Amino acid sequence: MAGLDEAAVEYCQRGDFMASGQFAGKVVLVTGAASGIGEATALAFADEGAAVAVADIQEEQGRAVVDALKAKGTRAIYIHCDVRSEDSIRDAIAAVVAQFGQLDCAFNNAGISGTATPLAEESNATWDNVITTDLRGTWLCMKYEIQQMLRQGGGAIVNCASVCGLVAGAGMGSYVAAKHGVVGLTKAGALDYATQNIRINAVCPGSTLTAAAEQHVFSLPQAEREELETFLLANQPNGRWARPEEIANAVLWLCSPGASLMLGHALAIDGGWTIR
Repeated sequence: MAGLDEAAVEYCQRGDFMASGQFAGKVVLVTGAASGIGEATALAFADEGAAVAVADIQEEQGRAVVDALKAKGTRAIYIHCDVRSEDSIRDAIAAVVAQFGQLDCAFNNAGISGTATPLAEESNATWDNVITTDLRGTWLCMKYEIQQMLRQGGGAIVNCASVCGLVAGAGMGSYVAAKHGVVGLTKAGALDYATQNIRINAVCPGSTLTAAAEQHVFSLPQAEREELETFLLANQPNGRWARPEEIANAVLWLCSPGASLMLGHALAIDGGWTIR
């Protein structure tokens, strides 16, 4: 696919960019972990020694990720979790604690992108679905994760925002609003719990070549596919897609002791998108 840096792909696939076992004995929850950035992050945490809870509404794919984790010798469970439901989120956190006894790190990654529609043409249903999933869902995850981390004395949370949480994009009103909201929640939460040993940050990926993105791009007619790729890559000055593993690396770092002074930061991982 156009725009791929083969050296970067090889580097990511080697899996040796963080090999210190620094999350040994830690318990991690990843939402939206059945595919894409969430799956890559779950696998990366496992490589670093963590026990991993894979939370997603896609049960078959989620269980497949758990099987892959267990094949590595990782303690892992699948939890059916719909971030649009407060009960589902509360039950998911309870299930993690019941299984592993604690929750040290959480990556709130579950989300949707909506449809490419000018603001005044977007339906109420689309707006409500995107805001409920991406913004309210992140808030609810933080709410119950923080409650557990307060009980146990601390933890680290990373929210998945987007470059669209830092800058706007045409035809993406609900998504831009939701992801700006995620960045705001990250900052507000970080302030609220800065003195209670809970660090909250966000990652803001640019165009990332997940399996879903690749499938979508290749399903388009050739002319539309080329136009979309040209647009996406033109916005990333390094001229290539990100790999899910590259986003995962940043999540792990933000959860690690090496990022101990990072609070409320929205980390752009965008190939230079937001510095143009």
